[in-house]
Amino acid sequence: MNDHFSEKNTVNRRKFLTISGAALGAAGLAGLSPASANAAETGRKLVGKNDVVLFQGDSITDAGRSREKAGTLNDQAAMGSGYAWLAGAELLVDRPKDGLKVFNRGISGNKVFQLADRWQADCLDLKPNVLSILIGVNDIWHKLDGKYQGTVETYERDYRALLERTRKALPKVKLVICEPFVLRCGAINDKWFPEFDEYRAAAKRVAGTFRATFVPFQTMFDEAVKYAPAEHWANDGVHPSAAGASLMAHEWLRAV
Repeated sequence: MNDHFSEKNTVNRRKFLTISGAALGAAGLAGLSPASANAAETGRKLVGKNDVVLFQGDSITDAGRSREKAGTLNDQAAMGSGYAWLAGAELLVDRPKDGLKVFNRGISGNKVFQLADRWQADCLDLKPNVLSILIGVNDIWHKLDGKYQGTVETYERDYRALLERTRKALPKVKLVICEPFVLRCGAINDKWFPEFDEYRAAAKRVAGTFRATFVPFQTMFDEAVKYAPAEHWANDGVHPSAAGASLMAHEWLRAV
């Protein structure tokens, strides 16, 4: 009995790590918002033919992308090496005749107000049909480091103002709001909590208000650490490893 149980657990763990997320199963789906759960369960595609897909955010989205090639659509260097590229590449491979145009405009260190400062050139002028935003970890991290005075109320207010501006300029844009996440290792310690959970909740409220698809990255990583330690997914607790980025891309695609 024990040998059989051990072998079964090894197979389950290998399967989870190999396909980067499929073993989340019902536990993962339970954490999805109604919008993203519907996409996952019914096969609804948020991304349509000839759509412009734009990923926005901080260093997690940036992932070392080339600024020189930023204007080149569907280019790996322009997309970086993180979840945005992995998700975008899978879209392009799966739908080669759909004329998709995928861009990444994440910038390391950004907080919400810094997205707003560059929003015209880095979002509105690109006229995305699908806009995915992952932002929030710097809004609390820089505060904890004494480099920023914002609060969770500032974060939510600025986020709502940014999306109101976006809806006014692009009334048909399809929004994807990604949940900020951290893993308990590296730079992440007890002083982050429970405040960080308030940022997560704020992002989910914003997604609900703007009827955006919500991608539950924290829920996903909370499940992932049952299969491999936190350092496997993000060594510093913030920036995902290749495995963590792969897992994020899988969850993003499932939601979208």
